[in-house]
Amino acid sequence: MKDYLEKFLLNGKVAFVTGGAGLIGSEISKALAGVNAHTVLLDIDREKGALLEKDISCAGYKANYEYFDIAKIEETGENIRKLIKKYNGIDIWINAAYPRTKDWGDFIEDVDVNSWRKNIDMHLNGYFFCCQKAAEYMKEKKSGVIINFASIYGIVGADLSIYDNTEMTMPAAYSAIKGGIITFTKYLAACYGKYNIRVNSISPGGVCNKQPGVFVERYSKKNPLGRMADKEDIIGGVIYLASDASGYVTGHNLVVDGGWTAI
Repeated sequence: MKDYLEKFLLNGKVAFVTGGAGLIGSEISKALAGVNAHTVLLDIDREKGALLEKDISCAGYKANYEYFDIAKIEETGENIRKLIKKYNGIDIWINAAYPRTKDWGDFIEDVDVNSWRKNIDMHLNGYFFCCQKAAEYMKEKKSGVIINFASIYGIVGADLSIYDNTEMTMPAAYSAIKGGIITFTKYLAACYGKYNIRVNSISPGGVCNKQPGVFVERYSKKNPLGRMADKEDIIGGVIYLASDASGYVTGHNLVVDGGWTAI
């Protein structure tokens, strides 16, 4: 009988994670290292990145931190080239970075045109150029995996009522960006499938991150599983899509939302 657990292992793989020291990115970095990938966590937060590298390494796994800003798209190609050379290859590229402007939380009627353009440029365009450059290196070896992080709000409209009487909102740019990431991922899957490159996206639902209690309560009441996600809830899907367990899956948007988009 086959050992199907082996399909989920990433032995000998080199995995890069943008936003690799962030809320979800840090869990992705730990998880990939935990299934034996040499994980390179890419982030603009040097302090968090260095600490996470130390934590993973002290646990006996392979991880390195590198400063990387996906918003600096003019530097993306050269930066990725240097990383691939330094770490002797690329097998997995995961975009989990979440760049945004300081006025990100403005309500739609207050959004400035320059802010809108900058957020699209940093986030959507940042993902585009990372994918473009990573895929070209994968194309040379005729194998690779790309995973882009999207959102349930790239699939359905935001229920703005759950934000009432809080200082939170769901930025309009977020829906535009995440919807674009989902369809762009499908484009990449169609484009690079003949080179044995699989490209998928993951759309998480709301993840616990010290939100106001009233918001958490409203969100949980609307969710079939009755709660928000913990960051660990997202990890199984990442390992699946990064590994040979999903060897015939490409162009897919994996929704991890506790049933939010099912109703």
